[in-house]
Amino acid sequence: MFRRIQGDTLALFGVAPKECAHQISASGPFWRLRDYGGRRGALRFLIVAAPIKRPYIWDLAPKVSAVRHCLENGLHVYLLEWLPASGTTGDNGIAEYANAIRDCAAKIAKDSDGVPPFAIGHSLGGTLAMIFAALEPKALQGLILLGAPLCFDPANHSFRNALLDLVPSKVDDTEPYPGSLLSYATAMACPEAFVWARLKDAAQSISDNFALEIHARVERWALDEVSLPGKLVHQIVEWLYRDNRFCRGELRIGNSLIGPDNFLVPTLAVVNTADDVASIHSIEPFIKRMATTDVRIIEYPGETGVCLQHLGFLIGRKAHAELWPEIMSWILCKRQLA
Repeated sequence: MFRRIQGDTLALFGVAPKECAHQISASGPFWRLRDYGGRRGALRFLIVAAPIKRPYIWDLAPKVSAVRHCLENGLHVYLLEWLPASGTTGDNGIAEYANAIRDCAAKIAKDSDGVPPFAIGHSLGGTLAMIFAALEPKALQGLILLGAPLCFDPANHSFRNALLDLVPSKVDDTEPYPGSLLSYATAMACPEAFVWARLKDAAQSISDNFALEIHARVERWALDEVSLPGKLVHQIVEWLYRDNRFCRGELRIGNSLIGPDNFLVPTLAVVNTADDVASIHSIEPFIKRMATTDVRIIEYPGETGVCLQHLGFLIGRKAHAELWPEIMSWILCKRQLA
């Protein structure tokens, strides 16, 4: 609550989000589907937000808005927004989150005469989208991952190792888990990325007013945590981070056992080489084992003026000028081949 008050105070100084207009086209107990619209016949595009923070990082400011970039490139944009966990939704886990993505993809396909959408996810949002795509490969035309960790090998994942030392293995899976605790844990697990690099970015941006504005907006967003279901936190920590079940092909969701060996969806994975949170080592081993050969990895070098390198894909000026046109070209190519 205190961090939320800090964020609201920052917003009074003009760094509140400037989001695009949208309507809610579908909803569930712990999610809602935002519909930003698009021209008639436009390709449908589903953004899967990460659940730990508010989704407006995708639409932070007009000049660095991934949502606006997609709209301006002719896509019909949707965004899956996760609602804060409550006493009645604290026991939702990976399966329930994957089912929510399924419901959204089905709704979008129904609205477009049965044509599946493309989907994109950043960080944990991308990981959840990847799990869903492994369960229902025909539900998506293609999937774009932005800094989405898929492999948690302790030999090549220092962030994973440090985080497991900090997050208790026994999380109450019936109660909400405060997002602020996860924020503190991640900062302590990788202070280079979440503390020192943040300060360095602020210092390097001192002569760039726009970069300083974006930095302030990200600081406000970082304080806007939401609570997560304890069951989801427990499963992510134990099943994904500790046991590495998804990469090993041993993640059981319902009656399905999933992993890279049965993954068939065309995939574009973007890795920020300056990001210690989701390095190439947390993605490449999974990609190399995927059943589909229709997969590509793009390395993005990061940039100054984004506060946190893990967010550079979404709010970097260089990313919007160079990376996002490449993403749009990939989507267009896959659409023509479909």
